[in-house]
Amino acid sequence: MEIIKQFKALSDPTRLRLLFILEHFELNVNEIVSVVNMVQSGVSRHLKILLEAGLLVSRKDGSFMYYATNKNGHNRELVVLACRQLENDPGMLEDLARTQQCIILRKNRSRRFFKTAAPRWDRLKRKVLGDFNPNSVFERHLQDASVIADLGCGTGEMLASLLGKGEKTLIGVDVSPEMLEQARLRLPESRNLELRIGELENLPMREQEADAALMSMVLYHVSEPEKAIREVYRVLSPGGLFLLVDFLKHNQEPIKDIIGGVWLGFTRQQISGWLDRTGFNLKHIESYPVERTLALNFYLAQK
Repeated sequence: MEIIKQFKALSDPTRLRLLFILEHFELNVNEIVSVVNMVQSGVSRHLKILLEAGLLVSRKDGSFMYYATNKNGHNRELVVLACRQLENDPGMLEDLARTQQCIILRKNRSRRFFKTAAPRWDRLKRKVLGDFNPNSVFERHLQDASVIADLGCGTGEMLASLLGKGEKTLIGVDVSPEMLEQARLRLPESRNLELRIGELENLPMREQEADAALMSMVLYHVSEPEKAIREVYRVLSPGGLFLLVDFLKHNQEPIKDIIGGVWLGFTRQQISGWLDRTGFNLKHIESYPVERTLALNFYLAQK
């Protein structure tokens, strides 16, 4: 019986630790080993048991295997119940604190990349996209929007194309001071434009501040994509549009050397699942081939 396998999987203290950590964060094996301070073979054995019980899911990204709790399985309630019983345990809270450090290391790697790449970003992007301009995909959906947030605005290319097209209020957000500096050099002074520094997982915006939000080739740089999508939902007004372009999942690890990132793209199921769990209504998906046999997927969703 499957329920017996699940209860057996939960009967070990180490596996409970792993379940609790992976309910909060998706981690690769090396990161998990550093958090729980165990040898990799032991961690892998416990992960296998949790996987076979249907309590975890895994995905391969480049040379790494990532793990997280199963958010969609019929045994979801069991995972939630187990983690709720552990949420005040001091040892579990210590594990979470160490896990946060792993996430910070990921983010710091991304920031170091953009610190040096910012002045060359537009050229680097063309190496991967060729002549394709993802901004053109957005513009036809933004005609009726009055407050538009470009999340991960980078060097301000999209904001520049929107300036002067009606009385729109534009908000650009990016975590990299160097990228925002490039945007300031590109963009003219305008009372309708504001640039803000901040993480996409914790946006420097008020609730329901915008009626359209877009992310263009940004999500693959974000350590916690679902958290970022929840933030988009928070800052959008009811009926607001979320426009997202990002890479279809691929296996070309060298791409990270050109344009950075912590993900090798996403499957349609990954992004549509995050949108659905957040509360978005996914309206449309389109796919566009670019250079190096890569593809970009465009998602249009509504709050």
